[in-house]
Amino acid sequence: MLQKFGFTQYESQVYEAIFAQNEPLDATSIVNHSNVPKAKIYEVLNRLIDKGAVLTTMNGKKKLYLAVDLQSIILKIRADFEKDIEELKSYKIKRTYSDEHIWTLKDESSIASNMEQLIEEADSSIILLAWSEQMEKYRPLLEQKELQGVYVEVLAVGGLETSLSRRYSLIPVGNHLEPSQLLIVDHEYLLFAGIENEAWKAIKTTSKPIVKALTDYFYHDIALTQITKKYGDQLLQDQEISKLLARLIY
Repeated sequence: MLQKFGFTQYESQVYEAIFAQNEPLDATSIVNHSNVPKAKIYEVLNRLIDKGAVLTTMNGKKKLYLAVDLQSIILKIRADFEKDIEELKSYKIKRTYSDEHIWTLKDESSIASNMEQLIEEADSSIILLAWSEQMEKYRPLLEQKELQGVYVEVLAVGGLETSLSRRYSLIPVGNHLEPSQLLIVDHEYLLFAGIENEAWKAIKTTSKPIVKALTDYFYHDIALTQITKKYGDQLLQDQEISKLLARLIY
């Protein structure tokens, strides 16, 4: 029966041999009663001691062993099982993408669900660039992740009302810009989406060079956002600079 709860055959034999006696036993006696090889007996006894199934003491120069009451072992097995179940409930299996392939997505709902999943699974950091309409869909989850201790930084084109600590808003120059979305999670997972022929398309990858390049792209746009916010009135008076800014920002 004990083997059903993680005890080996030898452990079960040794425990039963000790438990069946009315007095503590030494290793030699346990070998005789359990039929466990002498070469294995100390290894098995030490495992039983670690499991809390056997007690040990010294009687002169001789070490004696005593079995813990079976009901105590049952209570311990139950407590350990319930603890393991609780740990299993809270364990998060994170999907990983360990190759350098670039995967494509073409459906808007599929792109949204992939972005939500990546945000949900973030352990350390999230950076997100999106138009305000798309950003609003993820805002509650982003705020929740920040409260959990994840570093969250967003750049919302068109503005965003949020409690996030690190957020930037960009009012785009002109009306010719098409929406895009850039999500980088844990400096490792990337999803970049844009509109092509009036339909959303995206790439998803863990390719380090691409993740690095688009991380730089994100901070490039934050820098331009802050520069434009602070010096926009002066810069936009110059027609050449105004056109250049419009090309640089998305």
